[in-house]
This record gives sequence, C-alpha cells and structure tokens, in this order.
Amino acid sequence: MKVTLQRKNDAYWFQGTGKNPVPIDIDNGTNGASPMELLLMGVGGCSAVDIVSILTKQRQKITNYDMEVLGERTEMRQAKPFTSIHVTINLEGTIDTLKAKKAADLSFQKYCSVSLTLEPQVPITYTVIVNGVKVE
Repeated sequence: MKVTLQRKNDAYWFQGTGKNPVPIDIDNGTNGASPMELLLMGVGGCSAVDIVSILTKQRQKITNYDMEVLGERTEMRQAKPFTSIHVTINLEGTIDTLKAKKAADLSFQKYCSVSLTLEPQVPITYTVIVNGVKVE
C-alpha cells in the first residue's frame, strides 16, 4: 500500500492521495483535517465498513449510521499521542441488537486493520447504540 502527499501552499497544507486519486486535504486544521484527526477517521471508517458489511450480509436494514470517535491525548516530549480511543456507533433501522454488537466485536477484535495496528499501544473501546438504545 502506498499514499502520496503533495504540498499545496507555503505553509502546512498538503493533499494526500491513495489508490483512488481523490485528494484528501491535510494540514494543521485550517484547510483540511489534521493528521491526528485522520487517524481517528481511519479507526472510524475501517470499523464502519466492517460493520455495514457484516450487518448487510445478515440482512439487517440500516437506515442511518453515524459515529463519533473520541481520542484522548497526553503530552509526551514535543508530541501529543493518543492514550485511548472510544468509538460511539449509532445505528438506526431494522437491526437486531445482538447482531449489531457482534458486528462491532468482530470489527474491533478481528477485522479492522487500523484498530489492530494501534492495539495494544492505544486501547480502543466502543459503544453500540441501536435506535437510540445502548446495547449492553
């Protein structure tokens, strides 16, 4: 896998591209997402694709899917790495709650390459909410 970045101004704005040539704006938060925001989006995007795929195969009807990915950071020398990440997954539709929880478990524990790359250095936890009700 390879990505490329091209500087777009005299400051911190870059555009990144991968296999799909759609550009992603990256900078310190002015013209695009910061690298740390992109990392959180990677965690969320990876698990979202897994969960939708699993639930679709199980014939669950998802009418809305959104999530929030919260990263906690700490000061370490000059950097501020993540110390933990929590993902809140909000699903709506005709969805069996046990299947939704199992899909999230499979994603974070088996399939999501982004999450598995970060674990165990950065613990990732998650909450699944189906039709406004937290799944226990």
